[in-house]
Amino acid sequence: MFDLPGYLARNNERLDQALSGWLERPEPGGRLADAMRYSLMGGGKRLRPHLCLAAAQAVGGKPDDALAAACALEMIHTYSLIHDDLPGMDDDDLRRGKPTCHVAFDEATAILAGDALLTMAFEVLASMPAGGPELRLEVIRIISAAAGPRGMVYGQMLDMLAEGAALGLADLEQMHRLKTGALIEASLAAGAVAAGGTPAQIEAVQTYGRAAGLAFQVTDDILNVEGDPNVMGKAAGTDKLRRKNSYPDLLGLEKSREFAQNLVQQAMQALAGFDSKADALRAIARYIVERKK
Repeated sequence: MFDLPGYLARNNERLDQALSGWLERPEPGGRLADAMRYSLMGGGKRLRPHLCLAAAQAVGGKPDDALAAACALEMIHTYSLIHDDLPGMDDDDLRRGKPTCHVAFDEATAILAGDALLTMAFEVLASMPAGGPELRLEVIRIISAAAGPRGMVYGQMLDMLAEGAALGLADLEQMHRLKTGALIEASLAAGAVAAGGTPAQIEAVQTYGRAAGLAFQVTDDILNVEGDPNVMGKAAGTDKLRRKNSYPDLLGLEKSREFAQNLVQQAMQALAGFDSKADALRAIARYIVERKK
């Protein structure tokens, strides 16, 4: 049985050290640095960097090959959460069991902290020690495409535009594949590329990522209905209050659970050609639908 808690704990130690190192580099400091650290080092699942490191291992590489990419992905994800929580977007007061960045500091500081983390992510990617210039450029291309106007940001725009409107399943899936799934899929591709994976290996982990990313969002929708806010570290029931489209609304809770389980099976099938080095990815796929936060 794969020891996922131990694996995640070891990765988190490595990530904490690397992320802290980037935050401690000489910069203007003061309030901006405090807000960046508050959000970046504030806990959370760190799913994207874990997937990035696990993909590197699955293709036969070392976790350190993908450590810079993993750090950049966590910076980009954290920036997206800071901005998503802002009054002009979801207007959330709680994130990871703590006041959101704009509540703990102020709205302008939160905007700038998000901007700074997004920008720093590409400094980190450009400084990747593994591979040559062509490899670094490919990792940058993968992550920037997933985070930008053809990926996560566009998905967030679709999510906002759809509030109060009724989406069909195809439109809901497209929105979630962009808003949540794109960066998850990119995490896997970036890890595999950084570790020197073959084209077939990279394609396989991307296929895994497409299924696992959507399963993650379906599970998030379920937890928004029936999750415990004290465990999740954020409010439940907000999707209905904001008239957001979700899988439980369209399919019901039981059918949504079945859909998430089917997606996990698809993710597992994508790893059929990998040996035990992909066991971390297999364990993470199961965790995605079994988690409580």
